[in-house]
Amino acid sequence: MKKLTLVATAVMGLLSASAAMAQSTVTVYGLLDAGFNHVSGLKNGSFNGIASGIMEGSRFGLRGTEDLGGGYKAIFTLENRLELDTGSVTNRPNSPIGQLPDRVSATVLANLPGVIPAPVANGTVTAINNAIGANAFGVNLAGNLFDRQAFAGLITPIGAFTLGRQYTPAYLTGAAFDASQTQSSLAAGQVASLPAAFDIRLSNTLQYGIQTGGLTATLMYGAAETSASNPTGRFLGGMAMYKGNGFSVGFGHNEKKNENGQKSLTNNVLGATIDLGPGTVYGHYATIKDDNPTGLTPFFVTAGPVFQNAYNIAFRQDAKLMHIGYRVTTGPHTIVVAFNRLDDKRPVNADTDSYGATYTYALSKRTNLNAVLTRFNNKGTGQAAPGGNGFLGGVTSAAGVGSTNLALGIRHSF
Repeated sequence: MKKLTLVATAVMGLLSASAAMAQSTVTVYGLLDAGFNHVSGLKNGSFNGIASGIMEGSRFGLRGTEDLGGGYKAIFTLENRLELDTGSVTNRPNSPIGQLPDRVSATVLANLPGVIPAPVANGTVTAINNAIGANAFGVNLAGNLFDRQAFAGLITPIGAFTLGRQYTPAYLTGAAFDASQTQSSLAAGQVASLPAAFDIRLSNTLQYGIQTGGLTATLMYGAAETSASNPTGRFLGGMAMYKGNGFSVGFGHNEKKNENGQKSLTNNVLGATIDLGPGTVYGHYATIKDDNPTGLTPFFVTAGPVFQNAYNIAFRQDAKLMHIGYRVTTGPHTIVVAFNRLDDKRPVNADTDSYGATYTYALSKRTNLNAVLTRFNNKGTGQAAPGGNGFLGGVTSAAGVGSTNLALGIRHSF
């Protein structure tokens, strides 16, 4: 049940910790996570090297609160991403820069008018693939300083109001009911990360949240920042989770419009946990639907609407994501086993299963050693490669090729 508490803290700013705060406090905090990472099945062979964010993304942040009296508190969080192996704030997948799943080219070419000569079609598709792969797939490629979180807000007797860059409700719901707690390549979302099946964080959001008894609930609005009658980029989301004695349940929903004002990525997540034996069983079921992908328009200024339509078809999503796992902690030892399935409902049928185990040994309350073993089985045109909590895995060498991840790391929080 620990993850539900962590999610509540993220959702509510500092509500769950505010009682312990002094009248005005600023806290410096962070997490450093790095280790050896092996990934097989890639186009350029196996990757063997040092990676940052194997279990959790490395970060550095400032968190503050001021007691205003009468049940009111002002709060803020500024949290940046950092790559412990390079010192950068950005990273790219382990697969070659510019590589996209094979099904993208096949789908695009199949949906272009037959009057376009093959050499022109192939050359244009190759150029667009390289541009999308190099500029759209990676983590924080814009290099934003506070990419992870940046918000300010007010805690009131009737709930918390926060605005800025924040985690989305559906993502937090999935995180709460993931046995791996979104950590490592074993996390459920790893099989649905390229293209992204969930909006993890969004900028320009306003959120209202309450936490009372065992209930945590939020509503989030993402400002479209346009005066158009059909707002572009608008986001709506909400979630509710209840933690009882030995169990928890929750539901979350995200939906947004793309840069053209069309309904884009939409998610529904239903999850539950139940204490069983020495540990806890986790499970969730999520729907992923996107008929009008976001962010593709800038790549078709010269190629034109014919190519944009074909790429929209290639990057559409219609899938179900299922997760079942078991987590047990005894003394300094934490073991997680899990199975994940992405069931692609599109004609391309890009299915991926993953399964494996993670082991954590706590050297202290702040420092632990970690081991990860995860297998990805790609079926049909599935081509996912495992990444980590802090980085994307990319794609394997060809459709249907699987991949194994072995990682050994150390994590320290402060």
